[in-house]
Amino acid sequence: MKNTILSFLLLLGTLSSYGQNTATLTVPAKPDRIISRHIYGHFAEHLGRCIYGGFYVGENNNKIPNKDGVRLDVVDALKKLKIPNLRWPGGCFADTYHWKDGIGPKDKRPTIVNTWWGGVTENNSFGTHDFLNMCELLGTEPYLAGNMATGGVQELADWVQYTNFAGVSPMSKLRRENGRDKPWNVKYWGIGNEAWGCGGNMTPEYYANEYRKYATFVSDWTNSSGIFRIASGANSADYNWTEAIMRIVPKNLIEGMALHHYSVIKWDKKGPSTTFNEQQYFSTMKSALFMEELIQKHSAIMDKYDPEKKVALVVDEWGGWYDVEPGTNPGFLYQQNTMRDAMIAGSTLNIFNNHSDRVRMANLAQAINVLQAVILTDEEKMLLTPTYHVMEMYNVHQDATYLPLTVKSTDYTLGNEKLTAVNGSASKDKNGLTHVSLVNIDPKKKQEVSINIEGANYKSVSGRILSSKNLQDHNTFAKPNLITPTAFKGAKLKGNTLNVEIPPFSVVVLEMK
Repeated sequence: MKNTILSFLLLLGTLSSYGQNTATLTVPAKPDRIISRHIYGHFAEHLGRCIYGGFYVGENNNKIPNKDGVRLDVVDALKKLKIPNLRWPGGCFADTYHWKDGIGPKDKRPTIVNTWWGGVTENNSFGTHDFLNMCELLGTEPYLAGNMATGGVQELADWVQYTNFAGVSPMSKLRRENGRDKPWNVKYWGIGNEAWGCGGNMTPEYYANEYRKYATFVSDWTNSSGIFRIASGANSADYNWTEAIMRIVPKNLIEGMALHHYSVIKWDKKGPSTTFNEQQYFSTMKSALFMEELIQKHSAIMDKYDPEKKVALVVDEWGGWYDVEPGTNPGFLYQQNTMRDAMIAGSTLNIFNNHSDRVRMANLAQAINVLQAVILTDEEKMLLTPTYHVMEMYNVHQDATYLPLTVKSTDYTLGNEKLTAVNGSASKDKNGLTHVSLVNIDPKKKQEVSINIEGANYKSVSGRILSSKNLQDHNTFAKPNLITPTAFKGAKLKGNTLNVEIPPFSVVVLEMK
Protein backbone atom coordinates (compact mmCIF):
# COMPACT_ATOMS: atom_id res chain seq x y z
CA MET A 1 0.00 0.00 0.00
CA LYS A 2 2.84 2.36 0.89
CA ASN A 3 4.52 1.65 -2.44
CA THR A 4 1.26 2.41 -4.27
CA ILE A 5 0.84 5.74 -2.47
CA LEU A 6 4.48 6.62 -3.08
CA SER A 7 4.14 5.82 -6.79
CA PHE A 8 1.00 7.95 -7.01
CA LEU A 9 2.72 10.89 -5.33
CA LEU A 10 5.71 10.59 -7.64
CA LEU A 11 3.41 10.53 -10.65
CA LEU A 12 1.50 13.54 -9.33
CA GLY A 13 4.76 15.40 -8.82
CA THR A 14 5.88 14.60 -12.35
CA LEU A 15 2.60 15.80 -13.85
CA SER A 16 2.60 19.00 -11.84
CA SER A 17 6.15 19.71 -12.95
CA TYR A 18 4.98 19.59 -16.57
CA GLY A 19 1.90 21.70 -15.90
CA GLN A 20 -1.65 20.73 -16.81
CA ASN A 21 -3.43 23.26 -18.99
CA THR A 22 -6.73 23.09 -20.83
CA ALA A 23 -8.16 25.29 -23.54
CA THR A 24 -11.17 25.56 -25.81
CA LEU A 25 -10.89 26.67 -29.42
CA THR A 26 -14.22 27.77 -30.87
CA VAL A 27 -14.85 28.14 -34.60
CA PRO A 28 -18.13 30.11 -34.70
CA ALA A 29 -20.56 29.73 -37.57
CA LYS A 30 -20.74 33.52 -37.85
CA PRO A 31 -17.43 35.13 -36.82
CA ASP A 32 -17.82 38.60 -35.38
CA ARG A 33 -14.49 40.28 -36.13
CA ILE A 34 -11.20 40.41 -37.98
CA ILE A 35 -7.78 40.78 -36.37
CA SER A 36 -6.55 43.96 -38.03
CA ARG A 37 -3.14 43.70 -39.64
CA HIS A 38 -2.41 47.14 -38.19
CA ILE A 39 -1.95 45.54 -34.77
CA TYR A 40 1.42 44.43 -36.17
CA GLY A 41 2.75 47.95 -36.81
CA HIS A 42 6.21 49.37 -36.11
CA PHE A 43 7.80 52.60 -34.96
CA ALA A 44 10.74 54.61 -36.36
CA GLU A 45 11.81 57.62 -34.31
CA HIS A 46 14.72 59.96 -34.85
CA LEU A 47 16.42 58.33 -31.89
CA GLY A 48 19.87 56.83 -31.69
CA ARG A 49 20.60 54.67 -34.75
CA CYS A 50 17.02 53.90 -35.72
CA ILE A 51 16.90 56.25 -38.74
CA TYR A 52 20.54 57.12 -39.43
CA GLY A 53 22.53 53.91 -39.72
CA GLY A 54 19.38 51.85 -39.32
CA PHE A 55 16.88 52.60 -42.07
CA TYR A 56 18.94 55.26 -43.80
CA VAL A 57 22.61 55.17 -44.77
CA GLY A 58 22.67 58.01 -47.32
CA GLU A 59 22.50 58.09 -51.11
CA ASN A 60 26.28 58.17 -51.49
CA ASN A 61 26.95 55.01 -49.47
CA ASN A 62 28.81 52.52 -51.69
CA LYS A 63 29.31 49.85 -49.02
CA ILE A 64 25.68 49.07 -48.21
CA PRO A 65 23.21 48.37 -51.05
CA ASN A 66 20.49 51.02 -50.90
CA LYS A 67 17.80 52.82 -52.82
CA ASP A 68 17.82 56.57 -52.29
CA GLY A 69 19.78 55.95 -49.11
CA VAL A 70 17.41 53.34 -47.64
CA ARG A 71 19.23 50.06 -47.00
CA LEU A 72 17.79 47.24 -49.04
CA ASP A 73 18.55 44.43 -46.58
CA VAL A 74 16.28 46.20 -44.10
CA VAL A 75 13.58 46.59 -46.75
CA ASP A 76 13.71 42.88 -47.61
CA ALA A 77 13.56 41.85 -43.93
CA LEU A 78 10.61 44.09 -43.12
CA LYS A 79 8.72 42.97 -46.21
CA LYS A 80 8.92 39.41 -44.89
CA LEU A 81 7.31 40.65 -41.68
CA LYS A 82 4.49 42.17 -43.76
CA ILE A 83 4.64 45.32 -41.67
CA PRO A 84 1.28 47.09 -42.12
CA ASN A 85 2.23 50.57 -40.89
CA LEU A 86 5.24 52.56 -39.69
CA ARG A 87 5.05 55.45 -37.21
CA TRP A 88 7.37 58.46 -37.70
CA PRO A 89 9.13 60.82 -36.73
CA GLY A 90 8.48 60.13 -33.01
CA GLY A 91 7.92 59.79 -30.10
CA CYS A 92 9.13 62.74 -28.12
CA PHE A 93 11.07 63.90 -31.18
CA ALA A 94 7.78 64.56 -33.02
CA ASP A 95 6.85 67.51 -30.81
CA THR A 96 10.09 69.33 -31.63
CA TYR A 97 10.02 68.40 -35.31
CA HIS A 98 9.03 70.95 -37.95
CA TRP A 99 8.34 69.13 -41.18
CA LYS A 100 9.34 71.97 -43.51
CA ASP A 101 12.91 71.62 -42.21
CA GLY A 102 13.03 68.22 -43.89
CA ILE A 103 11.98 69.05 -47.47
CA GLY A 104 13.78 70.58 -50.43
CA PRO A 105 17.46 70.31 -51.35
CA LYS A 106 19.31 68.45 -48.61
CA ASP A 107 22.25 70.82 -48.55
CA LYS A 108 19.91 73.69 -47.76
CA ARG A 109 17.99 72.02 -44.92
CA PRO A 110 18.56 73.54 -41.48
CA THR A 111 20.11 71.53 -38.66
CA ILE A 112 18.64 71.19 -35.19
CA VAL A 113 19.74 69.61 -31.93
CA ASN A 114 17.91 66.45 -30.89
CA THR A 115 17.44 67.55 -27.29
CA TRP A 116 15.44 64.46 -26.36
CA TRP A 117 17.83 61.78 -27.53
CA GLY A 118 21.55 62.22 -26.94
CA GLY A 119 21.89 65.92 -27.76
CA VAL A 120 23.14 65.08 -31.25
CA THR A 121 22.83 67.29 -34.30
CA GLU A 122 19.94 66.38 -36.61
CA ASN A 123 20.69 67.46 -40.18
CA ASN A 124 17.18 66.72 -41.50
CA SER A 125 18.57 64.73 -44.44
CA PHE A 126 15.81 62.17 -43.82
CA GLY A 127 12.51 64.03 -44.14
CA THR A 128 8.95 63.72 -45.40
CA HIS A 129 9.75 62.62 -48.98
CA ASP A 130 12.39 60.17 -47.76
CA PHE A 131 10.05 58.57 -45.24
CA LEU A 132 6.94 58.40 -47.40
CA ASN A 133 8.86 57.09 -50.41
CA MET A 134 10.44 54.48 -48.13
CA CYS A 135 6.97 53.40 -47.00
CA GLU A 136 6.05 52.87 -50.64
CA LEU A 137 9.21 50.78 -51.05
CA LEU A 138 8.24 48.75 -47.98
CA GLY A 139 4.62 48.39 -49.08
CA THR A 140 3.46 49.78 -45.75
CA GLU A 141 1.15 52.60 -44.66
CA PRO A 142 2.76 55.66 -43.07
CA TYR A 143 1.59 56.91 -39.68
CA LEU A 144 2.71 60.50 -39.15
CA ALA A 145 2.93 61.94 -35.63
CA GLY A 146 2.09 65.63 -35.77
CA ASN A 147 3.81 68.35 -33.73
CA MET A 148 1.26 69.75 -31.31
CA ALA A 149 3.60 71.06 -28.61
CA THR A 150 5.93 73.44 -30.49
CA GLY A 151 4.09 73.52 -33.82
CA GLY A 152 0.88 75.38 -34.60
CA VAL A 153 -2.39 74.32 -36.16
CA GLN A 154 -1.44 75.83 -39.53
CA GLU A 155 1.81 73.84 -39.60
CA LEU A 156 -0.01 70.54 -39.12
CA ALA A 157 -2.79 71.47 -41.57
CA ASP A 158 -0.16 72.36 -44.17
CA TRP A 159 1.57 69.01 -43.70
CA VAL A 160 -1.69 67.17 -44.35
CA GLN A 161 -2.30 69.24 -47.48
CA TYR A 162 1.30 68.75 -48.65
CA THR A 163 1.10 64.96 -48.40
CA ASN A 164 -2.51 64.41 -49.46
CA PHE A 165 -3.90 67.01 -51.87
CA ALA A 166 -3.84 66.27 -55.60
CA GLY A 167 -5.30 69.60 -56.76
CA VAL A 168 -3.92 73.12 -56.94
CA SER A 169 -2.95 74.63 -53.60
CA PRO A 170 0.07 76.28 -51.99
CA MET A 171 1.24 73.04 -50.36
CA SER A 172 0.65 70.77 -53.37
CA LYS A 173 2.56 73.33 -55.47
CA LEU A 174 5.44 73.16 -52.98
CA ARG A 175 5.37 69.34 -53.10
CA ARG A 176 5.62 69.37 -56.90
CA GLU A 177 8.50 71.85 -56.75
CA ASN A 178 10.26 69.31 -54.52
CA GLY A 179 9.86 66.53 -57.09
CA ARG A 180 6.63 64.72 -56.17
CA ASP A 181 3.58 65.17 -58.38
CA LYS A 182 1.09 62.69 -56.94
CA PRO A 183 0.17 62.89 -53.24
CA TRP A 184 0.96 60.00 -50.92
CA ASN A 185 -2.54 59.99 -49.37
CA VAL A 186 -1.43 59.51 -45.76
CA LYS A 187 -4.32 58.14 -43.73
CA TYR A 188 -2.97 57.83 -40.17
CA TRP A 189 -2.22 61.00 -38.22
CA GLY A 190 -1.25 61.35 -34.59
CA ILE A 191 -2.30 64.63 -32.98
CA GLY A 192 0.61 65.13 -30.59
CA ASN A 193 2.52 62.50 -28.63
CA GLU A 194 2.58 61.82 -24.88
CA ALA A 195 0.93 65.16 -24.20
CA TRP A 196 0.95 64.22 -20.51
CA GLY A 197 4.80 64.25 -20.59
CA CYS A 198 7.35 65.17 -23.24
CA GLY A 199 4.56 66.45 -25.49
CA GLY A 200 3.79 69.39 -23.20
CA ASN A 201 3.02 68.12 -19.67
CA MET A 202 -0.65 68.95 -20.27
CA THR A 203 -3.63 68.06 -18.15
CA PRO A 204 -6.09 65.75 -19.94
CA GLU A 205 -8.76 68.48 -20.05
CA TYR A 206 -6.37 71.00 -21.58
CA TYR A 207 -5.10 68.48 -24.12
CA ALA A 208 -8.64 67.41 -25.06
CA ASN A 209 -9.59 70.96 -25.95
CA GLU A 210 -6.36 71.55 -27.86
CA TYR A 211 -6.94 68.27 -29.68
CA ARG A 212 -10.42 69.43 -30.75
CA LYS A 213 -8.86 72.50 -32.36
CA TYR A 214 -6.06 70.65 -34.16
CA ALA A 215 -8.23 67.73 -35.27
CA THR A 216 -10.71 70.14 -36.84
CA PHE A 217 -8.08 71.23 -39.35
CA VAL A 218 -6.66 67.79 -40.09
CA SER A 219 -9.03 67.46 -43.02
CA ASP A 220 -9.55 64.71 -45.56
CA TRP A 221 -7.85 65.98 -48.70
CA THR A 222 -7.84 62.58 -50.36
CA ASN A 223 -11.58 62.23 -50.94
CA SER A 224 -11.06 58.49 -50.59
CA SER A 225 -10.58 56.37 -47.48
CA GLY A 226 -10.58 59.30 -45.09
CA ILE A 227 -8.27 60.58 -42.39
CA PHE A 228 -7.70 58.51 -39.25
CA ARG A 229 -6.88 60.86 -36.36
CA ILE A 230 -5.26 59.41 -33.26
CA ALA A 231 -5.34 61.26 -29.96
CA SER A 232 -2.39 61.20 -27.58
CA GLY A 233 -3.56 58.61 -25.08
CA ALA A 234 -2.82 57.51 -21.57
CA ASN A 235 0.45 56.65 -19.92
CA SER A 236 -0.16 53.05 -18.89
CA ALA A 237 -2.77 52.99 -16.07
CA ASP A 238 -3.81 56.65 -16.21
CA TYR A 239 -7.50 55.88 -16.66
CA ASN A 240 -8.48 59.48 -15.87
CA TRP A 241 -6.75 60.54 -19.10
CA THR A 242 -8.87 58.20 -21.22
CA GLU A 243 -12.00 59.25 -19.37
CA ALA A 244 -11.38 62.94 -20.07
CA ILE A 245 -10.56 62.53 -23.76
CA MET A 246 -13.55 60.30 -24.45
CA ARG A 247 -15.85 62.67 -22.56
CA ILE A 248 -14.64 65.94 -24.07
CA VAL A 249 -13.73 65.10 -27.68
CA PRO A 250 -16.70 64.73 -30.10
CA LYS A 251 -16.74 61.37 -31.86
CA ASN A 252 -16.66 63.00 -35.29
CA LEU A 253 -13.16 64.30 -34.50
CA ILE A 254 -11.45 61.12 -33.35
CA GLU A 255 -10.85 57.72 -34.88
CA GLY A 256 -8.21 56.37 -32.52
CA MET A 257 -7.06 56.72 -28.90
CA ALA A 258 -3.42 55.92 -28.14
CA LEU A 259 -2.01 54.00 -25.17
CA HIS A 260 1.65 53.64 -24.19
CA HIS A 261 2.96 50.87 -21.96
CA TYR A 262 6.47 49.50 -21.63
CA SER A 263 7.52 46.27 -19.97
CA VAL A 264 9.94 47.69 -17.44
CA ILE A 265 11.05 46.47 -14.00
CA LYS A 266 11.51 49.94 -12.49
CA TRP A 267 12.14 53.16 -14.35
CA ASP A 268 15.18 53.91 -12.18
CA LYS A 269 16.42 50.30 -12.19
CA LYS A 270 15.57 48.74 -15.52
CA GLY A 271 18.18 45.99 -15.33
CA PRO A 272 20.44 44.55 -18.04
CA SER A 273 19.25 43.26 -21.39
CA THR A 274 21.20 39.97 -21.43
CA THR A 275 22.59 39.21 -17.95
CA PHE A 276 19.28 39.42 -16.09
CA ASN A 277 18.36 36.93 -13.37
CA GLU A 278 15.07 35.09 -12.93
CA GLN A 279 13.63 37.70 -10.58
CA GLN A 280 14.29 40.40 -13.16
CA TYR A 281 12.74 38.20 -15.84
CA PHE A 282 9.66 37.58 -13.67
CA SER A 283 9.23 41.30 -12.98
CA THR A 284 9.52 42.15 -16.67
CA MET A 285 6.92 39.55 -17.62
CA LYS A 286 4.61 40.78 -14.87
CA SER A 287 4.79 44.23 -16.43
CA ALA A 288 4.22 42.81 -19.92
CA LEU A 289 1.18 40.76 -18.90
CA PHE A 290 -0.27 43.85 -17.20
CA MET A 291 -1.22 44.85 -20.74
CA GLU A 292 -4.28 42.57 -20.38
CA GLU A 293 -5.66 44.58 -17.46
CA LEU A 294 -4.78 47.89 -19.11
CA ILE A 295 -6.72 47.05 -22.26
CA GLN A 296 -9.69 45.75 -20.31
CA LYS A 297 -9.97 48.89 -18.15
CA HIS A 298 -9.27 51.45 -20.86
CA SER A 299 -11.71 49.63 -23.14
CA ALA A 300 -14.40 49.71 -20.45
CA ILE A 301 -14.08 53.51 -20.26
CA MET A 302 -14.21 53.79 -24.03
CA ASP A 303 -17.25 51.50 -24.12
CA LYS A 304 -19.10 53.90 -21.85
CA TYR A 305 -18.76 56.75 -24.38
CA ASP A 306 -18.45 54.67 -27.54
CA PRO A 307 -20.52 51.48 -27.17
CA GLU A 308 -20.35 50.84 -30.92
CA LYS A 309 -16.53 50.69 -30.67
CA LYS A 310 -16.00 53.16 -33.49
CA VAL A 311 -12.89 54.60 -31.84
CA ALA A 312 -9.93 52.22 -31.98
CA LEU A 313 -7.56 51.69 -29.08
CA VAL A 314 -4.11 52.26 -30.62
CA VAL A 315 -1.22 50.91 -28.54
CA ASP A 316 1.36 52.82 -30.54
CA GLU A 317 4.26 52.30 -28.13
CA TRP A 318 4.92 48.97 -26.43
CA GLY A 319 7.86 46.67 -25.74
CA GLY A 320 10.63 45.85 -23.27
CA TRP A 321 12.84 48.61 -21.87
CA TYR A 322 16.19 47.86 -20.19
CA ASP A 323 19.48 49.58 -19.47
CA VAL A 324 21.43 50.44 -22.61
CA GLU A 325 24.31 48.23 -23.67
CA PRO A 326 27.51 49.05 -21.76
CA GLY A 327 29.62 51.67 -23.50
CA THR A 328 26.79 53.05 -25.67
CA ASN A 329 25.20 56.50 -25.56
CA PRO A 330 22.53 56.47 -22.79
CA GLY A 331 20.32 58.65 -25.01
CA PHE A 332 20.37 56.16 -27.89
CA LEU A 333 18.42 53.41 -26.04
CA TYR A 334 20.32 50.61 -27.75
CA GLN A 335 19.69 47.23 -26.11
CA GLN A 336 20.11 43.57 -27.04
CA ASN A 337 17.16 41.26 -27.63
CA THR A 338 16.87 37.83 -25.95
CA MET A 339 14.33 35.06 -25.54
CA ARG A 340 12.80 37.24 -22.82
CA ASP A 341 11.83 39.67 -25.59
CA ALA A 342 10.29 36.79 -27.55
CA MET A 343 8.14 36.06 -24.48
CA ILE A 344 7.07 39.72 -24.31
CA ALA A 345 6.29 39.89 -28.03
CA GLY A 346 4.34 36.64 -28.24
CA SER A 347 2.32 37.31 -25.08
CA THR A 348 1.54 40.92 -26.00
CA LEU A 349 0.43 40.06 -29.52
CA ASN A 350 -1.83 37.32 -28.12
CA ILE A 351 -3.42 39.93 -25.86
CA PHE A 352 -3.94 42.30 -28.79
CA ASN A 353 -5.44 39.53 -30.94
CA ASN A 354 -7.85 38.59 -28.17
CA HIS A 355 -8.98 42.21 -27.80
CA SER A 356 -9.11 42.97 -31.50
CA ASP A 357 -12.66 44.28 -31.18
CA ARG A 358 -11.17 47.43 -29.63
CA VAL A 359 -7.41 47.17 -30.28
CA ARG A 360 -7.10 47.75 -34.00
CA MET A 361 -3.65 49.24 -34.26
CA ALA A 362 -0.35 48.99 -32.38
CA ASN A 363 3.33 49.84 -32.85
CA LEU A 364 6.27 47.98 -31.39
CA ALA A 365 8.97 50.33 -30.08
CA GLN A 366 11.13 50.40 -32.11
CA ALA A 367 12.02 48.89 -35.48
CA ILE A 368 15.84 49.14 -35.62
CA ASN A 369 18.59 49.56 -32.99
CA VAL A 370 16.28 51.08 -30.35
CA LEU A 371 14.53 49.36 -27.41
CA GLN A 372 12.81 46.09 -28.42
CA ALA A 373 14.03 46.22 -32.01
CA VAL A 374 13.31 43.59 -34.65
CA ILE A 375 16.55 44.47 -36.48
CA LEU A 376 20.03 45.40 -35.26
CA THR A 377 22.70 46.85 -37.55
CA ASP A 378 26.42 47.51 -37.33
CA GLU A 379 27.70 49.30 -40.42
CA GLU A 380 27.12 46.81 -43.28
CA LYS A 381 26.09 43.99 -40.92
CA MET A 382 22.48 43.25 -40.00
CA LEU A 383 20.77 40.67 -37.79
CA LEU A 384 17.22 39.64 -36.98
CA THR A 385 16.25 39.45 -33.32
CA PRO A 386 14.03 36.90 -31.53
CA THR A 387 11.30 39.56 -31.57
CA TYR A 388 11.56 39.71 -35.36
CA HIS A 389 11.04 35.96 -35.59
CA VAL A 390 7.98 36.05 -33.33
CA MET A 391 6.37 38.77 -35.44
CA GLU A 392 7.18 36.85 -38.61
CA MET A 393 5.60 33.68 -37.18
CA TYR A 394 2.54 35.66 -36.03
CA ASN A 395 1.88 37.47 -39.31
CA VAL A 396 -0.52 34.64 -40.21
CA HIS A 397 -2.99 36.42 -37.92
CA GLN A 398 -2.99 39.62 -39.97
CA ASP A 399 -6.49 40.37 -41.30
CA ALA A 400 -7.58 36.85 -40.34
CA THR A 401 -10.89 35.97 -38.70
CA TYR A 402 -10.62 35.97 -34.92
CA LEU A 403 -11.35 32.62 -33.25
CA PRO A 404 -12.00 32.56 -29.50
CA LEU A 405 -9.34 30.58 -27.64
CA THR A 406 -9.97 30.24 -23.91
CA VAL A 407 -6.92 29.06 -21.99
CA LYS A 408 -7.03 27.79 -18.40
CA SER A 409 -3.39 27.75 -17.43
CA THR A 410 -1.29 26.66 -14.51
CA ASP A 411 0.94 29.24 -12.85
CA TYR A 412 4.56 30.13 -13.22
CA THR A 413 5.62 30.80 -9.64
CA LEU A 414 8.63 32.51 -8.15
CA GLY A 415 8.68 32.84 -4.38
CA ASN A 416 5.27 34.04 -3.27
CA GLU A 417 4.36 35.50 -6.68
CA LYS A 418 2.74 33.84 -9.64
CA LEU A 419 1.92 34.55 -13.27
CA THR A 420 -0.14 32.67 -15.83
CA ALA A 421 2.29 30.31 -17.55
CA VAL A 422 0.52 29.83 -20.91
CA ASN A 423 -1.30 32.30 -23.12
CA GLY A 424 -2.56 32.06 -26.67
CA SER A 425 -4.73 33.33 -29.51
CA ALA A 426 -6.21 31.90 -32.70
CA SER A 427 -7.51 32.89 -36.12
CA LYS A 428 -8.64 31.54 -39.48
CA ASP A 429 -7.14 33.01 -42.63
CA LYS A 430 -8.71 33.64 -46.03
CA ASN A 431 -7.49 30.24 -47.26
CA GLY A 432 -9.38 28.43 -44.51
CA LEU A 433 -6.28 27.60 -42.45
CA THR A 434 -6.55 27.91 -38.68
CA HIS A 435 -3.55 29.21 -36.73
CA VAL A 436 -3.03 28.91 -32.99
CA SER A 437 -0.21 30.82 -31.29
CA LEU A 438 0.88 29.68 -27.82
CA VAL A 439 3.49 31.05 -25.41
CA ASN A 440 4.94 29.31 -22.37
CA ILE A 441 6.67 31.96 -20.24
CA ASP A 442 7.82 29.50 -17.55
CA PRO A 443 11.63 29.41 -17.79
CA LYS A 444 11.98 25.95 -16.22
CA LYS A 445 8.91 23.82 -16.89
CA LYS A 446 7.43 22.57 -20.11
CA GLN A 447 3.66 22.89 -20.37
CA GLU A 448 1.17 20.40 -21.78
CA VAL A 449 -1.96 21.97 -23.23
CA SER A 450 -5.07 20.00 -24.15
CA ILE A 451 -7.26 22.02 -26.53
CA ASN A 452 -10.87 21.02 -27.10
CA ILE A 453 -12.03 22.07 -30.58
CA GLU A 454 -15.63 23.18 -31.11
CA GLY A 455 -17.23 23.91 -34.47
CA ALA A 456 -14.63 22.38 -36.80
CA ASN A 457 -13.02 19.07 -37.76
CA TYR A 458 -9.35 19.27 -38.58
CA LYS A 459 -7.37 16.58 -40.35
CA SER A 460 -3.77 17.68 -39.80
CA VAL A 461 -1.57 19.94 -37.69
CA SER A 462 1.90 21.36 -38.26
CA GLY A 463 3.83 24.15 -36.66
CA ARG A 464 6.93 26.16 -35.90
CA ILE A 465 8.65 26.96 -32.64
CA LEU A 466 11.04 29.64 -31.40
CA SER A 467 13.14 28.39 -28.51
CA SER A 468 16.70 28.26 -27.23
CA LYS A 469 18.85 26.64 -24.56
CA ASN A 470 19.02 29.67 -22.28
CA LEU A 471 16.56 32.45 -21.55
CA GLN A 472 19.37 34.98 -21.96
CA ASP A 473 20.35 33.71 -25.43
CA HIS A 474 20.41 36.29 -28.22
CA ASN A 475 21.59 36.69 -31.78
CA THR A 476 24.89 38.50 -32.28
CA PHE A 477 26.74 39.70 -35.35
CA ALA A 478 29.15 36.80 -34.78
CA LYS A 479 26.25 34.33 -34.43
CA PRO A 480 23.25 35.96 -36.14
CA ASN A 481 21.28 32.71 -36.47
CA LEU A 482 21.62 31.32 -32.97
CA ILE A 483 17.85 31.76 -32.50
CA THR A 484 15.59 31.09 -35.49
CA PRO A 485 12.23 29.32 -35.89
CA THR A 486 12.32 25.57 -36.46
CA ALA A 487 9.73 22.89 -37.24
CA PHE A 488 7.59 21.91 -34.24
CA LYS A 489 6.67 18.28 -33.65
CA GLY A 490 5.07 18.58 -30.24
CA ALA A 491 1.42 18.84 -31.36
CA LYS A 492 -0.88 15.85 -31.89
CA LEU A 493 -4.42 15.97 -33.21
CA LYS A 494 -6.86 13.25 -32.23
CA GLY A 495 -10.49 13.80 -33.14
CA ASN A 496 -11.55 17.12 -31.65
CA THR A 497 -8.66 17.30 -29.21
CA LEU A 498 -5.33 18.95 -29.88
CA ASN A 499 -2.55 18.08 -27.44
CA VAL A 500 0.49 20.36 -27.38
CA GLU A 501 3.69 20.04 -25.39
CA ILE A 502 5.45 23.41 -25.15
CA PRO A 503 9.06 23.59 -23.95
CA PRO A 504 10.09 26.21 -21.37
CA PHE A 505 10.22 29.85 -22.54
CA SER A 506 9.13 29.16 -26.09
CA VAL A 507 6.69 30.44 -28.70
CA VAL A 508 4.71 28.03 -30.89
CA VAL A 509 2.50 28.77 -33.89
CA LEU A 510 0.37 25.88 -35.16
CA GLU A 511 -1.43 25.50 -38.49
CA MET A 512 -4.44 23.22 -38.81
CA LYS A 513 -6.20 22.07 -41.96
